Amino acid sequence: MKSAVETLNPTRVRLTVEVPFEELKDSLDAAYKKINQQVTVKGFRKGKIPARVIDQRFGRGAVLEEAVNDALPKFYTEAVNEAEIDVLGQPEVDITELKDGETLNFTAEVDVRPALEIPDYSGIEVEVDAVEVTDEDIEKSVEQLRERFASTSPVERAAEDGDVVTIDLEAKVDGEVLEDGIAGGVSYTIGSGELLDGIDDAVKGLEAGGEATFTSELKGGSAAGKEAEVTVKVTQVAARELPELDDDFAQLASEFDTLEELKADSRKRLENMKQYDQATQAQERVLEKLLELVEVPVPEKLLEDEINTRKHNLEHHQLGQMGLTLDKYLEIQGKTAEEFETETREAAVKGIKTQFVLDELVKQEKLNVNQEELTEHLMRRAASSGMSPDQFAQAVVEGGQVPLLVGEVARGKALAVVVEAATVKDTNGEIVDLDDEEDESAEAAEATEEATAEAATEDAPAEDAAAGEKTEG
Repeated sequence: MKSAVETLNPTRVRLTVEVPFEELKDSLDAAYKKINQQVTVKGFRKGKIPARVIDQRFGRGAVLEEAVNDALPKFYTEAVNEAEIDVLGQPEVDITELKDGETLNFTAEVDVRPALEIPDYSGIEVEVDAVEVTDEDIEKSVEQLRERFASTSPVERAAEDGDVVTIDLEAKVDGEVLEDGIAGGVSYTIGSGELLDGIDDAVKGLEAGGEATFTSELKGGSAAGKEAEVTVKVTQVAARELPELDDDFAQLASEFDTLEELKADSRKRLENMKQYDQATQAQERVLEKLLELVEVPVPEKLLEDEINTRKHNLEHHQLGQMGLTLDKYLEIQGKTAEEFETETREAAVKGIKTQFVLDELVKQEKLNVNQEELTEHLMRRAASSGMSPDQFAQAVVEGGQVPLLVGEVARGKALAVVVEAATVKDTNGEIVDLDDEEDESAEAAEATEEATAEAATEDAPAEDAAAGEKTEG
């Protein structure tokens, strides 16, 4: 076999392959054997039909077609390996010449991972929010904890903001009561915004036994997105009572003996949260600066596939679970279809570029992923998916997704290398030492991996395409 490679553009090549006919022998033998098992000829046992009889009865062309289809993937893979190219996705194969007993010539056009030059990134500088926890932040945090320990007691008066009402609901669309439009004994805190639009105005001022009717757009169920006439009946009004902010409350709501100890712990937790946010912010901004430094051509076919994948996941998974259509989602977001298309394309381009650049850095910095790192990442992914580690690991192995997880960890390590080399200052002009924050918590490593996974997408489109590489002929 002889092959040559022609670069069509930075992300696409054409392979030209010439195969001497004798190299098709194994595939021809396999073709005769396969046809033997599929057909019957009077006078011959199944599987024992001579090749000349198959040629006479079914045509040599049918045999050649079967043999070529069997052989093409092997010769294509050999040509790819010989050319040492990193292919993405499936090739477009064209058989240019097939002479029985002489030769098989074909071309294969395929997208390839572009060659990248990663410049010196040590000069990257970014600014992030300073870690500042105010007394107001502490008070808000304690107040939220206090709200969780609020008690309620029935009152004989009209409902007010903040009260907890017990209500019965009935929803009608076009005058008909919906099968799933009746609910009884629902507990609702007025002003929480957790139920239907308009319900707060409807129940305020009602005493137990009172009812009102209002119009609202249903958020879920069989008539999600439709306008409904909703009747609400209040069966009980209860006032919420907050516990006193004192040492007794601290002992009730935490492991601390005093309110001051509880507040000190709240300050520490808020500082840790802000440090985590600061580290994530640093990683995102360093990544943006890095992408600005590198010229990254994006294969058009890969880009279109990624855009379609993102749209499909949004429409059929995320929005589907919420009972929303794409049009309704865009209306809620206040976006036009054109704006959505533009944003989706930009996000897909950034995701692909991120993966290409960080994968190149993995090679350049000779980064490896050990078993411990992979296991830790798998545990985090399992937790975020709601599966047990064993279930998630089994799904990953059965789905052949282990290389994708390894890629996620490796790209996270590559970004961490760049962040470490960058200068990160907060809005006060102080140098931020992210190493100290990372040492305090494993969350920083998780933030790095999440930042790269979000930018490059969890589906790792380019890597999926490479893994799914098969010949189409």
